[in-house]
Amino acid sequence: MIGHLRGPVLEKEPPTLIVEAGGVGYTVDAPLSTFYHLPAVGEEVSLRIHTVVRDDAIQLFGFLTRDEQRLFTALLRVSGVGAKLALQVLSGLPPAELWRCVQDNDLARMSQVPGIGKKTAQRLVMELRDTLQAPAAGEEGSGGPSAGPASGGPRQEAVAALQELGYSAEQAERAVGGVGEADLSVEELLKRSLRQMAR
Repeated sequence: MIGHLRGPVLEKEPPTLIVEAGGVGYTVDAPLSTFYHLPAVGEEVSLRIHTVVRDDAIQLFGFLTRDEQRLFTALLRVSGVGAKLALQVLSGLPPAELWRCVQDNDLARMSQVPGIGKKTAQRLVMELRDTLQAPAAGEEGSGGPSAGPASGGPRQEAVAALQELGYSAEQAERAVGGVGEADLSVEELLKRSLRQMAR
């Protein structure tokens, strides 16, 4: 099993990146909370890896922090939650916020994550409440003022990434369009767009 990868980032397009290690390029899926802090293409990254082996594929999931990996593993233990849904949960709810939702029984906030209905949210709260420990405090930031629709370059990539995570085209366009600052990276656009949708 692969438990750790370190090497230059060859490509990154949320939620997937390729990391070179020992002359081999490994395709890794990562939550957006990890994508926010990835270095630029060509620079070295060190990732904790969770390996999922299926009959037809071996999938690698990468995390920058122990909290993210621990929460991903805990989510996989919840009945009815697979790797894709666990990734969506971590992309929509950073570790600190997920922990708060579980402790506060905040089903409404959890249900805003694509693929999480009220019943799944209830199951997550019930099965995670006694097993999760409070993660380290996450980064906080502020969203920008409203702006026009998403268009061009990083904004189009951010919209596509949100759709890949299960949001509708309309939701994605509205959220990215609500980020007013110009010249932001895809990762920062995603971070602020998700914050917009959480309001």
